[in-house]
Parts: sequence; structure tokens; C-alpha cells
Amino acid sequence: MNHLFSPFRIMNIELKNRIVLPALASFLLEDGGTITDQTIQHYRRRAEGGPAMVIMEACAVSPEGVVSRNQARIDHDRHVEGLSKIAAVIKSGGAIPAIQIHHAGRQTSSKVIRQKPLAPSPLPCPTMRGDVTPLTLDGIRELVVKFGAAAVRAREAGFELIEVHGAHGYLVNQFLSGFSNVRTDAYGGDIEGRTRFALEIVREIRDRLGKEFPLSFKISAQEFVTNGLTIDQSIEILKFLLDTGVNAVQVSAGNDATPEWICQPIFMEKACLADAAQTIKNALNVPVMAVGRINDPLTAEEVIADGKADLVCIGRGLMADPQLPKKAQAGRFNDIRTCIACNTCMESIFKRGRLECLVNPSLCRETKMVFKPVKRSKKVMVIGGGPGGLNVAWVAAKRGHDVHLFEKQTKLGGNLIIGSIPGYKKELQSLIRFQKTQVEKYGVTCHLGCRATATTVQKVQPGVVILATGAVPISPDIEGINKNHVVAFDVSFNGNGSPYQKTVVIGGGATGCEVALHLSEQGCTVAMVEITAQIGGNLESITKKILLHKLKENHVQILTLAKVLEIKDDGVVVADTDNHESYLEAQRVVIAVGSEPNETIFDDIQSLNYEVHRIGDCVKPRTAKSAIFEGAVLGRSI
Repeated sequence: MNHLFSPFRIMNIELKNRIVLPALASFLLEDGGTITDQTIQHYRRRAEGGPAMVIMEACAVSPEGVVSRNQARIDHDRHVEGLSKIAAVIKSGGAIPAIQIHHAGRQTSSKVIRQKPLAPSPLPCPTMRGDVTPLTLDGIRELVVKFGAAAVRAREAGFELIEVHGAHGYLVNQFLSGFSNVRTDAYGGDIEGRTRFALEIVREIRDRLGKEFPLSFKISAQEFVTNGLTIDQSIEILKFLLDTGVNAVQVSAGNDATPEWICQPIFMEKACLADAAQTIKNALNVPVMAVGRINDPLTAEEVIADGKADLVCIGRGLMADPQLPKKAQAGRFNDIRTCIACNTCMESIFKRGRLECLVNPSLCRETKMVFKPVKRSKKVMVIGGGPGGLNVAWVAAKRGHDVHLFEKQTKLGGNLIIGSIPGYKKELQSLIRFQKTQVEKYGVTCHLGCRATATTVQKVQPGVVILATGAVPISPDIEGINKNHVVAFDVSFNGNGSPYQKTVVIGGGATGCEVALHLSEQGCTVAMVEITAQIGGNLESITKKILLHKLKENHVQILTLAKVLEIKDDGVVVADTDNHESYLEAQRVVIAVGSEPNETIFDDIQSLNYEVHRIGDCVKPRTAKSAIFEGAVLGRSI
């Protein structure tokens, strides 16, 4: 860790190490951008964890530039007071306070801003769609002035570095890229023309703040779309910007059409954009920040040691565990709650308008989910050693309860063990490792290889019983379901697939898709049958995009709006919506149509009049996120 925890300097600011929390939306603000106590505590927790610099989430420079009514804003002097509280709490936590200024351009909704989005050209956002208003020359100049005014407010609020958001398909990026800019005037055409808007913003900020104030620029160095930015083009753009006054560059990628490069899912390699950062670092004499799946300190150390970047941006990693830098510096690697790139955070932003995390239920709930030592210790019996059971066990033990955990398997982890078998999901093992470390750290007594029954409960005589027994695969009513070559999805993950070259997977939800991909990667010829019109309907959108692409690459045959009528010894009979039948050959059939709660001992224990609680899939099959969250809540309340 010698490289990661060495100091670094940008202009007049001294960074104590090479770790930066990049701007990552929390939306912990009230409508209109008002800073709340929750916002402050969120940043306090991250700053106190040990990064060298914390960049506050993107702050809109103009009302029509927001992506959400709960986005942070810096478009009026009234926001300075709240922003100054963020800067102060970051500084008091030991980090350099920085801020990102931003305009969404076409990449927002008219429902949010109550007008047509602004854009460099009449091209709509590829995902938001809808009409846009191309900016006039006067409109461009007005926005340049607003970026400058926002920079002045940022300095007044106490931030010591300003970053212009020129990436991810937002307005500045829209001007830079031929994918979104087809103007024929001075702000379009060649690279110099497309860079003019960004140059004028940088020049405006320099005119207002002087030459010595540190200024960073975030760029999508590669967009991975037709006419989009490439590394070579980005180097040319950055040469203009460096000459005008940019002091550091954060090298990201992607736009709204390629979100998998903005928030990389578990399929992507760790530090997948570090080589691009190195190319830019080698070409330009400027401090470079690398970003993209740098979620653990060993990867971060390697990026710095190999000279690929001067600083590493750890975004989701510091959402998962704000103490990551301090734990890494102390060598407590198993104690780090590692981001697993499940993209629950992205899904929660778009579906629920707030930032949530699968592995860290306390994220954005810092003021609500606090540990309070118990006044009277109880004997707590937890039945089930999956993600929910492990979480409730160590949380309760940390508070002072005497916790006994019973698990029928000889290893802890539950379905996380099975889920981590596919190569692309190996990182789930880090979550198991973290939970086991906490269980040991807080003195939970584990009874492994012990199937708990009502009799076991009577022998233990607990004050509280917590059932975290999970769910069991559903066995649908299909003729031939009991044949020997028919297996449940969990069984299909064990061993390699070579003895069963032809496989039919019944069920095309998240589990069915993962089974099909895993088996296809094991060399099987796979067909998947789904009764609805779409597969992977309950998958997070970015993960789904990549997974479907991989299924196609692996030649997985997909039948939707199809129903399995019968399973035979060498295949299955399938009918479409018109009742036309077809036959799929199969040496093995995998059932992946869902799960149902495992309620084998609930009624027996409840009849004994103990205080009984249930969490996770034994209540209703959902995700590991739900089980961990419910375990965290219950562990804090008993």
C-alpha cells in the first residue's frame, strides 16, 4: 500500500493519499436542492473514512440543468449556505473538499424541468427521447456565465477544487462529441469547434477565480458509439483545455447510450478504464484520476504502482464501505465491505429516487441506522447462515446480545455460495468473507452442519428466535418433472456441464438467465424457455444489457411466450401462444421458475410461544439486498 498511501499535490492542495471519492449522486436533498442533515452526515461519514479528497455530487448550474428535483444545485446564492456545510464537514473529516458543477443538457426529462431540454443540436437523448431545444449563441453564452457564477459560489462555500462535468453524455460532453453535436457554426464541426463551449467555460472560471485555483475536468474519453469520442480525440480536446487552465483530468467513459461504461456492472474487468487513463497520462503533462471498477485497495494500489494514474476514484467502493481507506491502511482487508458491482445503487436511483446499496444497508440512512448498545443482553437464536441471517447475527452481537447461529450446511453464506460459482460473480465471495469476519469479530457462536428444529429451540431456550431459512426452488406442475435428468437451478451451478451438453432451462427470469449463461460458458448447448414476452425482466437494466449480449454471444436459444408442456427422457415439448408445439432435445432440464418461502419450522416454533421474527426469503423470495437490510434493521431493534 506504499503507493496508494503516498501524498500527492494538485496546484496548491496537498492530498494525503491517492484516494478520491468522485462525485456520485445521493439525491439526499429536498426538492429544489436544499441540503439536509442526512446529506451532511452522508458526506461526514465518507470524509472521516480516510480518502484524500471528496468531490461533492454534481451541482446544477441552472434550473433546467437538473436530472432530478432532488439534485444538488449551485445556480443561486441561496445555495451557498447549505453547500458550505458540506465543504466544512468534508474538511473537518480530514479530506480536501471539492465539488462538481454540471448541466444535464438533453439528458434530462421535460417532466422534471417543465420545459424541453436544452441541447447543442436538435438530436434527442437516445434514452430520454422527446424534443429538445437547440441552444442559440446567446443561450450558450448565458450558460457559460452560469458556470462561472457557480464556480464563484463554490469557492465562497469553501470548496478547494472545482470539477467541470464534461462526461457521461451531459451538456458539456454533448458539445464535445460528434455523436450529439452536429452544429455547423463555431461550436460544431471539427474538434476545435466542438471544444469551444468547454473552453469558454474554463476561461470564464479562470477569469473569475484567477490562475491558482485548482480546476479539474471529467471526460468520457471513450463513448463506444458511432461518431462518439475516442481516446485520440479526447487527448486533442484536453490539450486545448489544459492550455486554457485545467489542472487535473478525471478519465471516465460512456454516455446515456452506453451506461455500462459509466457504472460498470460485475461482468466488467476491475480497473477497466485504467489503461485509457494511462494513455492520457502519458500523452499529457497533467495529474490524472482513474475511475471504473476500482473497488478494492489492492486494485487501487496496482493502478498507482503501475503508473496508470496519479489518483484513483473509488465511488461505489466508498458507498459500500466509507471506512475502506482507513481499513486498507491498517491492513484490515477482510474487514472491508467490498462493492460487488451489482449496480443496486444505479437501480435504486432510477426506480426509487435515492441511493441504496446491496451490501451496505446504512448507505444514505446514516442518521437512522445507528448502533446502540443493549441495556439488557438476550440470548438470540438465528436459524440460517445466508446473507440475512449473518447480518442480523453480527449486528445483534455487536450491540451486546449473546447470539447463536445455526446453519444446516457446513459453511456460512447460504445462496451466496451458489451465486458466486459463475466466474463473473466470484466477487460475491467478498461479501461472504466480510459477513464471516463480522460474525467472528463480534463473538457470534456458530453451529454449522446443524439443522435446527423446534426441539433444538427448546434446548437452547433463547429469548428471541430469528428465522432466516431462505427459500426453496418451486417445482412447477409439468408432466415428467420428476425424471432423473431434471434438476433445480441451484444444483445446476455445481460441477461442470460437460456430461450434459444439451440443456433446457425452464424460466427466463434473473436466475434462469444466469444459469443459462453459466452453463453456456461451461460448454453446454443451452435453450431457455420463458412464458412471458421478455427474459431477465427483474434484472437491473445495465446488468441485463450485458447479460443478454453475452447470452447472444454464447448462442443461447431463447424462446419467449412459450410454455413447457411435457418433459421427456431426451427433451421437452414446448407450445407457443398459438398452441403450436415444438421439441427441444435435452440431456438435462433445469428448473428456474422461482422460489417459495421455506416455512418448514415456523409454525412449530411459533406454537412454543417464543418471540419469533422472520427476515429475507423465508418471508417472501426477493434479493440478498432485502435480506441484508431486514437483518440490519432487526439487529438494531431487538
